[in-house]
Amino acid sequence: MKRDFLTLHNWSSEELKKLIATAIKLKKENKDNVKHHLLEGKKLAMIFEKPSTRTRVSFEVGMYELGGYPLYLSANDIQLNRGESIKDTARTLSRYVDGIMIRTKGHNIIEELAEHASIPVINGLTDDFHPCQVMADVQTIYEYTGTYDVKVAFIGDGNNMAQSWLFGAAKFGMDISVASPEGYECKADIVKAAAAEAKVTGAKIEMVRNPLEAVENADIVITDTWASMGQESEKEARKKIFADYQVNRALMDATGKKSYFMHCMPAYIGQEVSEEIYESDISIIWDEAENRLHAQKAVMLKVMG
Repeated sequence: MKRDFLTLHNWSSEELKKLIATAIKLKKENKDNVKHHLLEGKKLAMIFEKPSTRTRVSFEVGMYELGGYPLYLSANDIQLNRGESIKDTARTLSRYVDGIMIRTKGHNIIEELAEHASIPVINGLTDDFHPCQVMADVQTIYEYTGTYDVKVAFIGDGNNMAQSWLFGAAKFGMDISVASPEGYECKADIVKAAAAEAKVTGAKIEMVRNPLEAVENADIVITDTWASMGQESEKEARKKIFADYQVNRALMDATGKKSYFMHCMPAYIGQEVSEEIYESDISIIWDEAENRLHAQKAVMLKVMG
């Protein structure tokens, strides 16, 4: 039976922790120049309806390092952009390749693609979720702290990253506090679903308005851009709405301990994060970015291996 990787919601805590262990092992072997062509002969179709730096490079390099073949498909390269149905695209690609990674808009698109594909589908980002990024984030946190028993504070828009982190925290047993302005919170049904998951692992989920309250005793402070792709027209308005949600020295000091800063990038210095924090020794964003490669290799091995 095929397994898709659309959100963390449909994977157990045990499965996800095993993926993190695999990612850490693959990273060490990569540093030691140990090569594993475990996906030799396998092909991955990579559909990009939204542009990317880290997602494209990490998946493409990851497939290469695993001995497989990555096939890049922009929106203009396939008939999906010209009106071919998602169903027919899924059925066609299933005859050619062994897996599909898609970076798209509505989450309903990837759900329909997965429904009709006979091969695994991996979520490279939708408007609602970005699970591969959270896997890389969790790997990074574990490497720095040696535990999943941490508190995460997410500051800013209740977007796909915040919503993915609700499930991530719940699955890994991490406490999380999300601070967002009024009208920019995570979707209520996702908060409810994550809270139900959190009861199983003992994680605590908290939705607040005040960022100072959110970061209290936090081990990790995470943020994202205030205006994501597709929200460019709201950029100036959002600068005013989110002005009090910048991660800066005062906010990091409010954790009351040494805490690490994370960002999925691209970052807009002087908006969601100050340059002082972005370039500081508590910023672990470059390890976080690198771990997209290793975490995604673990996911690809699991669903395509």
